[in-house]
Parts: sequence; structure tokens; C-alpha cells
Amino acid sequence: MKDNKISKIITYVITALSVIGIFLLVRVLMAGEEAVENDVDVANKVVSPLVYFSQYLLYFAIGITLLLSLGGLFKNSESLKKTLLGLGVLGLLFLAAYGLADSNVVMDNADIILPGGEEGSSTNRIVGTGIWFSMILGIIGLGFFVADLVKGLIKS
Repeated sequence: MKDNKISKIITYVITALSVIGIFLLVRVLMAGEEAVENDVDVANKVVSPLVYFSQYLLYFAIGITLLLSLGGLFKNSESLKKTLLGLGVLGLLFLAAYGLADSNVVMDNADIILPGGEEGSSTNRIVGTGIWFSMILGIIGLGFFVADLVKGLIKS
């Protein structure tokens, strides 16, 4: 009985949010494309509320997702251990990627140093870390894919 009540409440909330979103969208459409593009006041009056509404919905959805995920983790200690172990492994891989990254100078095609691309720049190091981290994870993923493929071929 309680689940049915919660389901009805969720349905009413989703319906209300949908009606608000449709109302805001209709306001934008009624203003017209040309008026929105050319008149800043019209754009602020009709587009900004829709953008803010969407932004707050996104933040709310992210918050609820995090809360429910963390709640599920803390209820199940075995799941929490696996998650923490996985985060630890990702942290070690990130440190390895950081160690592989360099902070050499970044130049364009005309051999001109790009802004922020000076040698020793922390931006270079962070970007390099992201690239190496992606490569390491891609290689690991490819390895698991090939292992699964071989395992499937051996079984059949």
C-alpha cells in the first residue's frame, strides 16, 4: 500500500514538472525565434527561466542519484568494499598516468608556443595525465574484451 502511495506522489510531481517545462517552452515558442535572437530583454524574460528550470532539475536529479547510490552502498557493506577497492585501483592508475605525463612545451603548426602551453605548465601535465589515463583504461578494457572473446571461442 505504501509503494502505491509513493508511486502516486512521484507521478504527481513528474506531471507538475512536465507542465511547468511545457509552459516555459511554449513561452519561448510564442516569443518567436527572431525576437529571441535579436532582443536581449525578450531572451532574458523567456529563455532564462527555461534554462534555470532545466539547470535546477539537472542538479536535483544528480543529487537524488548520489544520495540513493550512497545510501545503497552504505546499506550493503560488501558492495561498499568493492566500490572502495575499485576507486583505490583507479586512483593508482591515475597516479601512474600522472607519472607518465610530461609538461613539455606545446607549439602550433608555425612553431609558436600556444598560450598556457609553456614548458613546465601544470595545464600540460594535467592534460597529459588525462590522455595517459584514458589510454591505460582503454588498454585494460581492450585486454578484457580480447580475453572474453578468447574465452567464448574456447567454450564453443
